[in-house]
Amino acid sequence: MPESVPLAKAELLKIESDFETPSSPEYKVTVQFNPETLKVTYANQISTPAAPKNQGGTPAQQFVGAGTTKLSLQLWFDVTAEMPPGATERDVRKLTEKVAYFITPDEDNKNVIPAVRFLWGSFQFDGLMESLDESLEFFSSEGIPLRASMTLGLTRQKIAKFKFGKVAKTPTGGPAAGTRPLAAAPAGKTLQGMAASQGKADIWQAIAAANNIENPRLLQPGQLIDLDAKLPQLPSGVFP
Repeated sequence: MPESVPLAKAELLKIESDFETPSSPEYKVTVQFNPETLKVTYANQISTPAAPKNQGGTPAQQFVGAGTTKLSLQLWFDVTAEMPPGATERDVRKLTEKVAYFITPDEDNKNVIPAVRFLWGSFQFDGLMESLDESLEFFSSEGIPLRASMTLGLTRQKIAKFKFGKVAKTPTGGPAAGTRPLAAAPAGKTLQGMAASQGKADIWQAIAAANNIENPRLLQPGQLIDLDAKLPQLPSGVFP
């Protein structure tokens, strides 16, 4: 059986104000779960000049300033899920505070926030964190938040050209894995229903087993599920 390829994880890195030079390596956050989607928005500043009173017709619109490029995405953190080796956090905010660093003004200069690079495989976006929404989704019996979703808005005051990060190669020569999406379970949804919506109603049991789901009818709202997961094929004559 071929060895599994490690899943490439997205990262947030601190960079210098020139939006090019990497900063101190300790200011790096590796996400716990890769985002499902990345939304990039481009906007130009367009103005319609006033036409002279003695001139008919509609004046042409003009580009009057630098545009903006924005990236929005959602990240999930969960201390009840599989954690990095050595991690023993009980409060999910210990994980999310590392992301909140990028929207916090510098203590020595209240007007400056760190520039940030979002890097995931070949996708790279350099800018400033314009907005950050955090929702605490699940609590322990002691009232400790265990799961959180964070919606990030990054912006760059220009129409930025595409930047392509370097992608490692797998042993077979293909690009490294890192794009398998995780679906968040809607409130009241069953695993059977989620699988059916993807045309996989006939293999929902395998999806449940691969995701270690004991009760497919009782999913936590926001629970992240790999609908592409399936049990490995066993050699002929070998039974689990």
